[in-house]
Amino acid sequence: MLLIHVGRRTGLRRHTVLEVLEYREEGPEAAVMSAFGLTADWLRNIEATPNPEVIIGSQRFIAVHRILDEEEAVNVITGYEQRNWFIAPAIRSVLSHLLGWHYDGTMDHRRRLVAQLPFIAFRQR
Repeated sequence: MLLIHVGRRTGLRRHTVLEVLEYREEGPEAAVMSAFGLTADWLRNIEATPNPEVIIGSQRFIAVHRILDEEEAVNVITGYEQRNWFIAPAIRSVLSHLLGWHYDGTMDHRRRLVAQLPFIAFRQR
């Protein structure tokens, strides 16, 4: 997913590529994770200047966003890991590095993950 947003300090147009962890046809809606937490520049930018532009494949739209609650975020990461079981060791390794602790993919660790890193959903405005 390509997120096109406005820099909160510069006012310049910024582009950020985000991995879609779950795509829902209804909406459409795409769920992503902020790997750098609530302080990620792109997240701070869309909080300051809402309604970013989103490009997913051939779809291009102005989006609204929301932060997922714990239950929905756990479901998103669970589904992502299940759909990508063949690269699960790499996923766990990358997440461990981002989190600063050993992530093993258990339900307890998923809950700890979503408490530390926000999951955000984008849908057409």
